[in-house]
Amino acid sequence: MPSITVKDVDLHYELSGPEGAPVVAFSNSIGTTLEMWDAQAEALSGQYRCLRYDTRGHGRSTTVDRSITINDLADDLAGLLDALGMRKAHIVGLSLGGMTAQAFTLRYPERTTSLTLMATAAYLPPAEAWEQRAVTVCRDGMAAISDAVIARWFTPPYPQAFPQKVASVRERFLHMDPGGYAACCRVIRDMDLRQDIGLITTPTLIIAGAEDLATPVALMGDIRARIAGSELVILPDAAHILAIEQADRVNRHLLGFLGAVAA
Repeated sequence: MPSITVKDVDLHYELSGPEGAPVVAFSNSIGTTLEMWDAQAEALSGQYRCLRYDTRGHGRSTTVDRSITINDLADDLAGLLDALGMRKAHIVGLSLGGMTAQAFTLRYPERTTSLTLMATAAYLPPAEAWEQRAVTVCRDGMAAISDAVIARWFTPPYPQAFPQKVASVRERFLHMDPGGYAACCRVIRDMDLRQDIGLITTPTLIIAGAEDLATPVALMGDIRARIAGSELVILPDAAHILAIEQADRVNRHLLGFLGAVAA
């Protein structure tokens, strides 16, 4: 499995699609791995160069024993693109990945061809809840919160209809490094991009899940109000990890948006 060292962290990544094609970079949710984007990579890799990677502290990417910020995560992505010789990319992120995508676009607007934000927020209080989650996993392990977290990731019918898909997500969650997960909880705890994202002029698509309890539609609407010209799509029968639960709908909207940006 390929990895690249960016400053002090080894980032595991996967590439698919034709060399020389426009790059689409995918950033994963907290508590997941790059595999959450399997359906998107399959749908897009016929015409795009798809870059997926594990956020630091997740999956096969390493954890660094120090506090980090959302700008560190944005710089991780920039460093990965640099190492792969990719000057610009369409940036796609969900949850923490969407926060990373916002910060990346603010720090590197000239490198962002387009921005797609899924099930995310510019600010996600209360801070105390994120700190408690970080403390709990470091003390008791990932299993201590797995049931509560994953129950919010999918609508109630989905685990019954697709038990193996949810089981795979759960298995990766349970094998997450608690320290890496906790560090990213604290990134969300301290993040507030609300006053900055109004500076974004990049073409932006926002995709919300109608039944998302983790990042409700109202939070996505707030992003829509702050980024001029952005488009908000609300998917029915979708909770937080909508890239898995409503993969076909997500892919249709994403392909349509990327095509419109290219045109």
